[in-house]
Amino acid sequence: MTVGTKLHQALSSLEGLKADMDSFAFETEDKSAKADFMRFSQQLESVKKGLEQRINAIEQMEPQYKVRQQIQNQAQQNKQQ
Repeated sequence: MTVGTKLHQALSSLEGLKADMDSFAFETEDKSAKADFMRFSQQLESVKKGLEQRINAIEQMEPQYKVRQQIQNQAQQNKQQ
Protein backbone atom coordinates (compact mmCIF):
# COMPACT_ATOMS: atom_id res chain seq x y z
CA MET A 1 0.00 0.00 0.00
CA THR A 2 1.43 3.35 -1.00
CA VAL A 3 1.72 6.42 1.18
CA GLY A 4 -0.87 8.15 -1.00
CA THR A 5 -3.34 5.31 -0.49
CA LYS A 6 -2.79 5.34 3.27
CA LEU A 7 -3.30 9.10 3.43
CA HIS A 8 -6.54 8.88 1.47
CA GLN A 9 -7.74 6.04 3.68
CA ALA A 10 -7.02 8.15 6.76
CA LEU A 11 -8.96 11.01 5.20
CA SER A 12 -11.91 8.70 4.48
CA SER A 13 -11.82 7.46 8.07
CA LEU A 14 -11.91 11.03 9.36
CA GLU A 15 -14.87 11.82 7.12
CA GLY A 16 -16.68 8.75 8.47
CA LEU A 17 -15.97 9.67 12.07
CA LYS A 18 -17.21 13.20 11.49
CA ALA A 19 -20.42 11.85 9.96
CA ASP A 20 -20.87 9.60 13.00
CA MET A 21 -20.45 12.54 15.39
CA ASP A 22 -22.98 14.57 13.38
CA SER A 23 -25.40 11.65 13.51
CA PHE A 24 -24.93 11.19 17.27
CA ALA A 25 -25.51 14.91 17.82
CA PHE A 26 -28.70 14.77 15.76
CA GLU A 27 -30.02 11.64 17.44
CA THR A 28 -29.44 12.51 21.09
CA GLU A 29 -31.88 14.43 23.23
CA ASP A 30 -29.26 15.22 25.91
CA LYS A 31 -28.14 18.83 25.40
CA SER A 32 -24.74 18.23 26.99
CA ALA A 33 -24.06 15.18 24.83
CA LYS A 34 -25.29 17.03 21.74
CA ALA A 35 -22.84 19.88 22.47
CA ASP A 36 -20.00 17.39 22.98
CA PHE A 37 -20.75 15.59 19.70
CA MET A 38 -20.93 18.88 17.82
CA ARG A 39 -17.59 19.97 19.31
CA PHE A 40 -16.04 16.62 18.36
CA SER A 41 -17.40 17.03 14.83
CA GLN A 42 -15.87 20.51 14.54
CA GLN A 43 -12.53 19.22 15.77
CA LEU A 44 -12.60 16.38 13.26
CA GLU A 45 -13.43 18.88 10.49
CA SER A 46 -10.37 20.90 11.46
CA VAL A 47 -8.16 17.80 11.43
CA LYS A 48 -9.67 16.76 8.07
CA LYS A 49 -8.86 20.14 6.52
CA GLY A 50 -5.31 19.94 7.83
CA LEU A 51 -4.86 16.45 6.39
CA GLU A 52 -6.31 17.55 3.04
CA GLN A 53 -3.77 20.38 2.91
CA ARG A 54 -0.97 17.93 3.73
CA ILE A 55 -2.17 15.51 1.05
CA ASN A 56 -2.29 18.30 -1.54
CA ALA A 57 1.23 19.42 -0.63
CA ILE A 58 2.56 15.86 -0.83
CA GLU A 59 0.83 15.24 -4.16
CA GLN A 60 2.41 18.38 -5.59
CA MET A 61 5.87 17.29 -4.44
CA GLU A 62 5.37 13.61 -5.28
CA PRO A 63 2.90 13.21 -8.18
CA GLN A 64 3.00 9.42 -7.93
CA TYR A 65 0.93 9.72 -4.72
CA LYS A 66 -2.05 11.21 -6.55
CA VAL A 67 -4.42 8.39 -5.73
CA ARG A 68 -7.58 9.93 -7.20
CA GLN A 69 -5.87 10.61 -10.50
CA GLN A 70 -4.52 7.04 -10.59
CA ILE A 71 -8.02 5.64 -10.03
CA GLN A 72 -9.47 7.80 -12.79
CA ASN A 73 -6.70 6.79 -15.21
CA GLN A 74 -7.26 3.14 -14.37
CA ALA A 75 -11.02 3.47 -14.98
CA GLN A 76 -10.40 5.08 -18.37
CA GLN A 77 -8.01 2.29 -19.34
CA ASN A 78 -10.57 -0.32 -18.34
CA LYS A 79 -13.22 1.37 -20.51
CA GLN A 80 -10.88 1.33 -23.52
CA GLN A 81 -10.26 -2.41 -23.20
